[in-house]
Amino acid sequence: MASTRVAGAPQRAVDVEGLRRLRRRQRQWDRKAIGFVAPALLILVVFVLYPTLYALGISFTNASGFNVPELVGLDNYVRIFTSADTLRAIGNTLWYVVLYMPTTIACALAVAMLLNRSDLLMRGMMRTVIFVPFIISMAVAALAWGFIVDPHIGVLPYWLSRVGIHVPDLLSSPTWAMPTVVLVAVWKNFGYFMVIFLAGLQNVPRELYEAASIDGAGSWRRFLSVTLPGLRPTMTYVVVLVANGAFQAFDQIYIMTKGGPMRTTETVVYRVYSEGFTNFKMGEASALSFILMGLTLVVGVAQLVVSRRQERDM
Repeated sequence: MASTRVAGAPQRAVDVEGLRRLRRRQRQWDRKAIGFVAPALLILVVFVLYPTLYALGISFTNASGFNVPELVGLDNYVRIFTSADTLRAIGNTLWYVVLYMPTTIACALAVAMLLNRSDLLMRGMMRTVIFVPFIISMAVAALAWGFIVDPHIGVLPYWLSRVGIHVPDLLSSPTWAMPTVVLVAVWKNFGYFMVIFLAGLQNVPRELYEAASIDGAGSWRRFLSVTLPGLRPTMTYVVVLVANGAFQAFDQIYIMTKGGPMRTTETVVYRVYSEGFTNFKMGEASALSFILMGLTLVVGVAQLVVSRRQERDM
């Protein structure tokens, strides 16, 4: 028995020493990892976390940018939900989302499926051409489309007039102003989501299409039973991105309509800008920005919950 304990003692000592070396090595790796991550964390803290917390504090004050802020509690939030103009801006934002989301997703998916065909000529060139507008700044795209739809010098009204179609002043029409600015956003961005859908289509097994064809499924049935289920993770990702971009619509509205005519294109982000930098109501603008963040989070979380339930039901 004694020899067994003596023989076992060095083995335990070796294990303890090896464990110590492993812990020291792990601490060294941890310090190196922290060193690599620290610059990014510092940037996030300085340019994201601190401004967010500062804006949250401002939302409970009467700050204007020129005065000493005084605490007003929830007055800014109450004022927002009792203001007809603010409620109209929220409604306009939701209307923008309703127009933009399905149109962008449908266009991106349809074009992606077309360009995913192996028998299509010049697929690479067509993909590049469709993706190029996404590279262009939204400000540049909005300026260009402003000239295109101008009723006096625009090429679109001129071409349509040549075939007997009269086009009204789209940006001055309460009915057509919002669809026009949505059209600009769809034209610019759907190429990016097309590329994402193309990547998702590459992951759908070809064997499933072959099996569906053998079973007599037509094109529409293959789309519903094979393509859409295979694209579910990609679709979830695209929907969240599209919704996030829709709630932040600002650039083309600022350049093309300035929120008009008659506030029909004034979104929440544009109202945050006008309240903060035109009317100098920084507190109310900050409160409105957090309400917008809440709306965006609700839509994003709802989409993720629905997607996960669908995956569990499969």
